[in-house]
Amino acid sequence: MTALSGAGGRVAAGERGETRIADRVVAKIAAQAAKEAIDEPPEQGASPRATVTVHRDTARVRVSLELGYPSDIGRQCGGVRRHVAERVRALAGMEVPEVAVQVERLHPTGAGIAAQGRIR
Repeated sequence: MTALSGAGGRVAAGERGETRIADRVVAKIAAQAAKEAIDEPPEQGASPRATVTVHRDTARVRVSLELGYPSDIGRQCGGVRRHVAERVRALAGMEVPEVAVQVERLHPTGAGIAAQGRIR
């Protein structure tokens, strides 16, 4: 059997090969997406980091990030989960059944510092 099929001698889709995207590439996509999703990144905060486990066309993602305080942490983490899943799906063509978000540190924002000063 030859790899040619159909009119014009084209190679069948299943016999052309495959595309593999390295875990570290998907992790970079996820980290950038997390950065895009944070409402107001803290000035002194580190950029989000991501680790990814890819199995076939499925990616499980873990994102570590820093947020400003005070803020709605739950809402921001939900937004990060959604945005990371959407961007990985769109850019890498992978399903993302799980995005775990770990908040590493909270940084006081200008409003938080002013509020602390008034309490004293």
